[in-house]
Amino acid sequence: MDAVRIVQGTAVPLDRSDVDTDQIIPSDWLKRVERTGFEKGLFSEWRDDPKFVMNDERFAGATILVAGPNFGTGSSREHAVWAIQQAGFKAVISPRFGDIFRNNSAKNGLVPVVVPADVGDQLLAAVETDPTLEFTIDVERRTLEVPAIGLAVDFPLDDAVRHRFLEGLDDIGITLRHEADISAYEAGRSGSGAR
Repeated sequence: MDAVRIVQGTAVPLDRSDVDTDQIIPSDWLKRVERTGFEKGLFSEWRDDPKFVMNDERFAGATILVAGPNFGTGSSREHAVWAIQQAGFKAVISPRFGDIFRNNSAKNGLVPVVVPADVGDQLLAAVETDPTLEFTIDVERRTLEVPAIGLAVDFPLDDAVRHRFLEGLDDIGITLRHEADISAYEAGRSGSGAR
């Protein structure tokens, strides 16, 4: 996992609430053996509609997804995070995330930015009006700024999750920070006849 300090870029306004992980990546995509190519399945059932926002060229190249409340609810589908990341997104902004989705995001380097509901509504409307709006998410300072509309807000991010992002640590990386202690423990076990 790469370190994440600042996420800058434009956004896609996904003005839908209660988006569950099956809508993010339908279950038939879970049969894949590889951990790549999931971007093609991202919102695939909605993408059949030519008017769906992800089909709008004005939002091409966006790195931030602005969603309605209750984003990522449902099953513990890590594939949902992979699909979002593989489509080029580095952060998702929503008034509320499903707990498992938020945890999976943190473990994979996708920044979950929780904002008050009125700020979420303001951002959706602003991006729909101006797809060129630039966002800056500062993980270290835990701030979201959109200067063109005069918005600057703090967002909650647990200290351990913030550290994980800033250091680029996945679960294995966190464990390996204790490699010397683990090796010493294992050496002691083998010396005592334990198997």
